[in-house]
Formats: sequence, structure tokens, C-alpha cells
Amino acid sequence: QVQLVESGGGLVQPGGSLRVSCAASGLTFSTYAMGWFRQAPGKEREFVAAIRRSGGSTFYADSVKGRFTISRDNAKNTVYLQMNSLKPEDTAVYYCAADRRGYGSRLTSEYGYWGQGTQVTVSS
Repeated sequence: QVQLVESGGGLVQPGGSLRVSCAASGLTFSTYAMGWFRQAPGKEREFVAAIRRSGGSTFYADSVKGRFTISRDNAKNTVYLQMNSLKPEDTAVYYCAADRRGYGSRLTSEYGYWGQGTQVTVSS
């Protein structure tokens, strides 16, 4: 049974930083690309960042490029999203997802497994 469990969300002030984590189990983690997506109230789920199997290739949405960093630790079966210079528009539920093909797609349809999400709120 595949499980992806996000943690580390919370309330942070504009300009602050937060790191969210996603612990995976029930799959051979190192063979999957991993992605982070987010969904704000009333909006569609959108791509944030992705990382390929070995961590050598990463991809970002234009809205977070230069502020967010995705990384992974295959020994710990965990993927991270370091978020800096946070803005109120970054407020959303953040989801991690696993892509068996390993490409690190920007499309939600390419990801077969999803976590339950963690809330990130950026507000003063």
C-alpha cells in the first residue's frame, strides 16, 4: 500500500520561510519522480515543482522559481520543498505526488499517487 504523508505546513508571515516534507512508503522511492502541487480555495490544483529520480533534474513553476527549492533524500524516502520569501498568494494546501514514469511532469494526470496535503498559510 503506497502512502505519501506530508508534514511541515503552518502559518508564516510574508517574507518568511517554511519547509514541507513528504515521507513515502510502499513504493521503491528511488524509481519515482516526485512532484509538489498546491490548491488554493476556489482554484484548480497547480504544479509547483518536480524532481527526477536521482535528484539531478528539477523543474519549477514560474511563480515560485528562485524562491522554492525541491530536493529529495532517497535513503530516507523523503522529498522536501523549501519555501523562501513567501507571499500571501502562496497560501494553499500543498500536495506531494509520485510519478512512476520518472519524468517529473507538470501534469496532475501523470502522477499515480498523492498525499493528503498540508496547509500553508502566508499572512501577517
